[in-house]
Amino acid sequence: MKTSRISQFLLIIIVTFLVASCGSTLKVTNDYDRSANFSNYHTFSVYSVKTTGSVSKLNADRIVNAIKAEMIEKGLKYVESNADLSVNAITILKDKQTVTASTNYYGYGGLYRPYGYYGGMGLATNTSVATYSYKDGSLTIEMVDTKTTKMVWQGIGNKEIDKASKDPDTAIKNAVKEIMASFPAKK
Repeated sequence: MKTSRISQFLLIIIVTFLVASCGSTLKVTNDYDRSANFSNYHTFSVYSVKTTGSVSKLNADRIVNAIKAEMIEKGLKYVESNADLSVNAITILKDKQTVTASTNYYGYGGLYRPYGYYGGMGLATNTSVATYSYKDGSLTIEMVDTKTTKMVWQGIGNKEIDKASKDPDTAIKNAVKEIMASFPAKK
């Protein structure tokens, strides 16, 4: 009986750890206009994709196609003009650097026992500094009510990019899906 409970407890811990470690590294935030009635929106058009940094035209097109697919999947119809919503996408790609330092301690630094502390012999340290270069990528998707010209929803995805994706079509599609998961906003 006791072994069975321990096994169940260990299984729960392992499953929890696996689920937590499989999380996406894309950090998503979103906000919306609390007074907007999202049931009034039936059509959309894509206003523009603004890029900052080295985002290629191919990737900008992939972003537009992924946004269109998500909006259509959510029940809205794409139109060229006179849409209820205008979609803007903004990409920002910046070169960034992180600096880390680590210290190694060498030597005998003493020993604590329940009946006293015994001092140590010499102690040496070695500190090394390393830099890590990466690209910081952000994708902002904005929905603007075309009648009022007010922004009604915004989603932002941010991620450290350490290497180019082997499958940019899937990576961009998944990122847009994750950013737009809360659209339309539920009151």
